[in-house]
Amino acid sequence: MKRTTLSLFAGATALAAVTGFAAVSAPGDSGAATTEPAATLPVERTGLLCPAPSNSDLAETSYTSFTPVTKGADEKGTAALEAATAESEGEKSDKDDKDGKGEEKDDKGEKSGDKAGEPVVQPKEPGTPATGKTSGGDAPALIGTAAGSHAPGWTVQQTTEVAAGTGRGLLGLNCTAPDTEFWFPGASTATGRTDYVHLTNPDDSAAVVDIELYGKDGALKSTVGEGITVPPNSSESLLLSTLSDVEETDVTVHVGVRSGRLGAAVQALDDKTGGDWLTAAADPASDLVLPGIPEDATSVRLVLFTPGGSDADLKVRLASPSGLITPAGHETVHVKAGMTTGVDLGEITRGEAGSLVLTPTSGAVPVVAAVRVVRGKGGEQESAFIPASDPVAARATSADNRAKSTTLSVAAPDRTAKVKVTASAGTEGGTTATKTFTIKGGTTQNVEAPVPAGLEGTYALTVETVSGGPVYASRTLTGEDDDVASFTVQTLPDDRGMVSVPKAEEDLSVLQK
Repeated sequence: MKRTTLSLFAGATALAAVTGFAAVSAPGDSGAATTEPAATLPVERTGLLCPAPSNSDLAETSYTSFTPVTKGADEKGTAALEAATAESEGEKSDKDDKDGKGEEKDDKGEKSGDKAGEPVVQPKEPGTPATGKTSGGDAPALIGTAAGSHAPGWTVQQTTEVAAGTGRGLLGLNCTAPDTEFWFPGASTATGRTDYVHLTNPDDSAAVVDIELYGKDGALKSTVGEGITVPPNSSESLLLSTLSDVEETDVTVHVGVRSGRLGAAVQALDDKTGGDWLTAAADPASDLVLPGIPEDATSVRLVLFTPGGSDADLKVRLASPSGLITPAGHETVHVKAGMTTGVDLGEITRGEAGSLVLTPTSGAVPVVAAVRVVRGKGGEQESAFIPASDPVAARATSADNRAKSTTLSVAAPDRTAKVKVTASAGTEGGTTATKTFTIKGGTTQNVEAPVPAGLEGTYALTVETVSGGPVYASRTLTGEDDDVASFTVQTLPDDRGMVSVPKAEEDLSVLQK
């Protein structure tokens, strides 16, 4: 009986380390759980999902994988990104025999696709980024798994450059963990926009999902968005305009999973202002922060939605380098229950770094939000999205950073905070570098992030909260084409590399009556 009891507790601890959370219910006087504080341990397994990058033949996509070195993590581990396909291994082999294509590498030894069923990216060790490349419009979605030393804080950046056509420019996102619910304020079914919702199922059983669209007057009529089946180990993309024939400038997309779990993202492509990925906003909350609006933004459009049955009234402020500013003419915004609200904030940053801070004017009503940002003028415009984000918390990581093309924006909306920023080694050479910054309360700073000494290739940035209030961050990556203001922005929420595991001790009385 003693051996059985210990096995149960060991199993619970292992499960907590894998899933990223754990909870213990105190059973009254039976005393099954000790009052000792929970231990914080590195996660032992992490899953990430990357959507199919583009349907353009001109697309060039890179994947960058990085795991920060984590104290207490296993000494050994693995990580790999593989194509999401429902084909059996035999079917893959037959296909490869017919087309005669095997794995290709470029002149730097980087993998260039999943031609022979091999992982697109397979990192060697934590602390050093690994890259893979693919091109064209038929690259598949990817399913990634990391275990052991590679699991805590594993981050994968997918970056695509499209030279011309609808959605041209730089498109980027952090590949996401599977979940069961997603909110995407900022999508559109208007003329000139081509938006797709991508769904990726990492499991061996089918997932069933409902997709709901909400416009300025409420839910858009649709029956085809109900009960969508996503087969095992596969990905589906759905054009939003096929889910509803109503044209709306601002649409909130809700993805709810009935069974299973999925990764979800919206690819928003515009005929005039390029395109980017719209990733899921932070869970509905009454206080929201949208960090890192580029200082040279020429247009900022805020899109909000409240999923509950009550209207929301929010105070709008911009956390600038000098403090919190209330934008003239946009002091507050009213969001009707169940309806999407869009507000054009214009050139709100006026040449300075900024983050939007939304707080309730009276009662707290949960809201989701995102901003669509445009840089450039005329035919040289490009767009990107910044959803409301969770804070950095203990640590957050950004992969695929490039010398002279990366801007790290850090906001402390409440109290002054101190953060440590570490640049990893480069993918092809370079040594780590670290800087510490103090961010004054109520401000946003574009910090001069460290760059690896002797950098070759790309590198990762890791942001850690040292002290003070909550910190929010984002990374802006700009393209190499001087003629077009191409860019993409990724928020940096906590990387969930550590998990709180409750301590437990034997108590045989719980097995007795």
